[in-house]
Amino acid sequence: MIKQSSITKKFIMAFAGIFLVLFLLVHLGINLFILPIHVNHQEIFGQAVKFMTSNLVVKVFEVVLFSTFIIHMAYGVILQVQNWMARPRRYKKGGWSQTSFFSKFMIHTGIIVLIFLVIHFINFYFVKLGWTAAPSGQAPVRGDHDFYPMAVNLFSNTPYAILYIVLIILLGFHLSHAFQSAFQSLGLNHSKYSPIIRWIGYLYSIIVPLGFICIPLYFLVF
Repeated sequence: MIKQSSITKKFIMAFAGIFLVLFLLVHLGINLFILPIHVNHQEIFGQAVKFMTSNLVVKVFEVVLFSTFIIHMAYGVILQVQNWMARPRRYKKGGWSQTSFFSKFMIHTGIIVLIFLVIHFINFYFVKLGWTAAPSGQAPVRGDHDFYPMAVNLFSNTPYAILYIVLIILLGFHLSHAFQSAFQSLGLNHSKYSPIIRWIGYLYSIIVPLGFICIPLYFLVF
């Protein structure tokens, strides 16, 4: 195995994280068409899902995406363990509290994000592959699912919708620190631009999770 410095690991993890941040925007853009924001929203959502599940380029992208997930999570765990090993004794209360609130719990929110991904894959991606049955009870026949009613059924389920909202909020906490931390790890620090990056990170970590949360909230209310 090639030995890598902590800086190299942070760089790779940051690059993977930014890739995932961009993917979230695409994913949100498609998911919002579950809501009646357009006359043909159901048709548009169906066409987007069909494209995402059948296009060859997208299939290659899926491999890249999964690899990025694995790399980001693996390096996150490795770096956290290295930090724990480098500091076997906890900081004194004063010093520990000087770190940002979100940075203290990145490994914890990261684990929660992983749980969210597993649930999401079981209900959607693994259904597409034919590995699990659809939430609506359909038989797991590869490529034979209408994901719009599946999504509506899930988000209309109160326990699932509440769990989804809670996990998305925690994802927002993770993104709040991760966004600016990624740019810092890439060496893109500047007294003039860093505050802008920090505020963009805050806005992203609020607006994007709110976009995802709007979907189950709509079906809970209406």
